[in-house]
Amino acid sequence: MAETAANRAPRIPPLEAPYPEPIGDLLTRMTPPQAPEVLALFRVMAVNPALAERTLDLGRYLLGRKAAISLREREIVILRVCARCGAEYEWGVHWTGFADAAGFSETDRRVMASPDGDLSLLAARDRLLVSMVDQLHDTSDVDDALWEALNAHWSHAQLVELMMLAGWYHSVSYVCNAARVPLEKWAARW
Repeated sequence: MAETAANRAPRIPPLEAPYPEPIGDLLTRMTPPQAPEVLALFRVMAVNPALAERTLDLGRYLLGRKAAISLREREIVILRVCARCGAEYEWGVHWTGFADAAGFSETDRRVMASPDGDLSLLAARDRLLVSMVDQLHDTSDVDDALWEALNAHWSHAQLVELMMLAGWYHSVSYVCNAARVPLEKWAARW
């Protein structure tokens, strides 16, 4: 039987409570109020508290209300990046936490979770974002035709944010996969 994310031992075990005071405070600040518990990813990142601390501002901006892009747009990018990177942990956390608020259908789920899903089933704007993620993933670039289409819908400030978001979740996916962060019991699976 092939190893899956669900049955692989963590390479970096998440910290367990009770946490020393500076770590406990950091984890409290990292954890959204609606989260059912401190996420395993945060408990892995907290093994390097100085780096974890520095991720707070960018993460809060990209996932916050002051972001230049909508919740739906943000989650399309995040879900597709995680799918392309094979990061079931982060994909499941975001699907569980945001899919309903973003208005995703079961078709959206199937297409965005599969690297070879039928993009024609997505709405046109959603398809542009998925295509952007796919091109960034495959080539670290966006071709001229796609750029022109993206530029017709999003401002330059929004495009920078979308690209940074894709890159940020590529980094998150690397940590989830390489550290083998254990899946959250409550989070969605592929």
